[in-house]
Amino acid sequence: MLVYVVRRFLYSIPVLLLCSFIIFTFVSVSGDPLSEVKRRPNVSQVTVQQIVERKHLDESIPVQWAYWLKDATTNSFGTDLLGNRPIWPDLKRVMGNTLQLVVAAELLAFTIALAMGVISAKRQYSLFDYGTTTFSFFGFSMPVFWFALILQVIVTNIYLATDVRIFYTANLSSPNPENFLLDRIQHLALPVIALSVLSIATYSRYMRASMLEVVNSDYVRTARAKGVPERKVTVHHAMRNALIPVVTVAALNFGTVLGGAVVTETVFALDGMGLYFIRQLGERDAYPVMAWLMVAAVFVILFNLLADILYGYLDPRIRYE
Repeated sequence: MLVYVVRRFLYSIPVLLLCSFIIFTFVSVSGDPLSEVKRRPNVSQVTVQQIVERKHLDESIPVQWAYWLKDATTNSFGTDLLGNRPIWPDLKRVMGNTLQLVVAAELLAFTIALAMGVISAKRQYSLFDYGTTTFSFFGFSMPVFWFALILQVIVTNIYLATDVRIFYTANLSSPNPENFLLDRIQHLALPVIALSVLSIATYSRYMRASMLEVVNSDYVRTARAKGVPERKVTVHHAMRNALIPVVTVAALNFGTVLGGAVVTETVFALDGMGLYFIRQLGERDAYPVMAWLMVAAVFVILFNLLADILYGYLDPRIRYE
């Protein structure tokens, strides 16, 4: 397994290099990075020329990419376009905040979807099965931003009617919270719910379909014939093997969750990667945007590697060495 993990990490290096070149090329050809700067009356031509020289904007795209890649690997993504401010400190701060949101949403989604899928498969065509199917259709068809706004309206109306603060509808934390953990939970609860609904719908459908295939397999029937308790048959035999396609979907879904976090963090005004991305787009600063895209690409590759490692744990028949 160790050899496989090392080999996959080595394979990831050329993939990341290719991703970095594609990201840099498409962002560079999308428009003049200095167009917004040139419109500002307080920016002189001398300043513009200094930016051109500092960022090598008068060079070809491959040369610019090489300089940017050097900054990304040796100088923590370098500096932004106009202010010459380091990119990594801000990106590191918002990345930590976003990971709190995304990890909590994915853990919640995976836990609920796992239970929904297993019970739906065990009780096929029951009222619970039909109910989870209806919920899944609701989750698939509902826009994240709309559901986030509805949650804000509901919580605000409850607060106005009862004067009891259960959850907050904006920001990441209060200025001076008495209990930091409780305050953070109250602020993240609504964004986590809004972000996890689509994942719950997706994972529960895959888990149900996978369980329906596994529960009728030969080794499950053999375990029942040997007198193994039904709970042990479900958990140790059926569910463990049924998790393999769900793990695949969860790993591939991480990029979608990051995309949903952009919308969710904007609606709830959370100081995370999503809001940071929107702000940098508004300022027309390409370098923080490219740094954000590269971090997202790294996360997608890492989660796919994690899925491959989990395959070996869930199914002993899989051998990588």
